[in-house]
Amino acid sequence: PEQLSGGQRQRVGVARALAADPPVLLMDEPFGAVDPVVREQLQDEFLRMQAAVRKTVLLVTHDIEEAVRLGDRIAVYGQGRIEQFDTPGAVLGTPATPYVAEFVGADRGLKRLSVTEIEPDDLDQPAVARAGEPARDAAARLRDEDARWAVVLDADGDLHGWVGIDEVSLAGEDELVGDLAHRMNAWVPVGAPLKQAFGVMLQHDAGWVAVLDGARFLGVLTPAKLHEALRRSVDADARGVARDEVSFDSVADA
Repeated sequence: PEQLSGGQRQRVGVARALAADPPVLLMDEPFGAVDPVVREQLQDEFLRMQAAVRKTVLLVTHDIEEAVRLGDRIAVYGQGRIEQFDTPGAVLGTPATPYVAEFVGADRGLKRLSVTEIEPDDLDQPAVARAGEPARDAAARLRDEDARWAVVLDADGDLHGWVGIDEVSLAGEDELVGDLAHRMNAWVPVGAPLKQAFGVMLQHDAGWVAVLDGARFLGVLTPAKLHEALRRSVDADARGVARDEVSFDSVADA
């Protein structure tokens, strides 16, 4: 056992605990003694394991980001009592007490991005061109729509890439849109957290990310729509309603 790394020992400890098939599993800071890379790997494995075995797990941690990532419910303990017991989104969006607000930190809005999923209603619909249509036809339509670029889809509505109006405008008579399309690197699956979409925007220096359901294109998430989705999620938790029941004036609609 002394030859095992910290991460390997943690895995063995979890496996040994699960072997007894307990109704409830208590984990007291299980990932606290490993480096950040291994910690993230263990958290990923824990989420996969939990999805498979569906055990009730009481996990103690001082790391609010770990609690937000792993927990279905979070109990914030302080001042000799439970200060708040709620979903991760509610704890971050609507702290119940000043203690909770201080504990989750001033950057709780950024943490909230990791627990707010992308929904189809959050998306904008850009100009679209078909991979099999003549490039000159697409150029004429884009000019009519006053669009500088378009998402390129195949006949099944799957994402093929993107193309700029200058490229299709200068295309030869027999060239198709699909021949000129660029690979779309900035994309995320629907249901992914807003944090993932924000990270992809920064990674690719993109003004938006495509959102896919499998390969099927659903729309694009812009920074304005990302902010709107976050506001809508926070307001929904505060009012105890579904996100689609929340409406407000948005800069994205101005």
